[in-house]
Amino acid sequence: MLEGKIAVITGGTRGIGFATVKKFLKEGATVVLFGSSDSSVSKALAKLKEDNPKYEVSGMSPDLTSLKSVQSAIDQIYKKYGKIDILVNNAGVSSSKSFYDYEEDEFDKIMGINLKGMFTASKAVVNYMKENGGGVILNTSSMVSIYGQAAGIAYPTSKFAVNGFTKSLARELGKDHIRVNAVAPGVIHTDMVDALPEDVVKYLLTTIPIGRIGEPEDIANMFAF
Repeated sequence: MLEGKIAVITGGTRGIGFATVKKFLKEGATVVLFGSSDSSVSKALAKLKEDNPKYEVSGMSPDLTSLKSVQSAIDQIYKKYGKIDILVNNAGVSSSKSFYDYEEDEFDKIMGINLKGMFTASKAVVNYMKENGGGVILNTSSMVSIYGQAAGIAYPTSKFAVNGFTKSLARELGKDHIRVNAVAPGVIHTDMVDALPEDVVKYLLTTIPIGRIGEPEDIANMFAF
């Protein structure tokens, strides 16, 4: 499906992001994954090359909260490939701390990565996409963007903002043939969910009609679609 496409995927070293990188590669895309550190990027690339040495994949670790850092990385990708067709804004962090104990720096960190990181990456690619006649921006939202959650206020707040960003940018960039969409995962088997208390996970299972937690590959398939 993605033969000849150049894709950038943030938060691509684990969980949903890593599964999406693998799916895009299997579908023929050339992928540049972004990670939080050089070491996490190197480990992810080693795993991917182990799976298939022929995969066209590389990685970088810009600071997603800095437009200058992200723009520099995107400029390098564009200079190498001459286009960027797809951006997946997947990088995100969470917290389940009570609001009574919430600290300002924790709130700022989550909003910085989950929200500003989406802004910086999108801002860095849109001019290149417009020049090339269009592109696709995909954002990772969450079911908590609809329902909220009982603790960890910054995460659902950031995901409500993801929805507003997605809908507004889709309306603005549609005329330039840049489509903007979001996928809102439910409970997915990632490090974030693994950190939840067992009783919370058991309760969540009772709310899922098929009786199982989703896998990262389920969401990767949605992004590819």
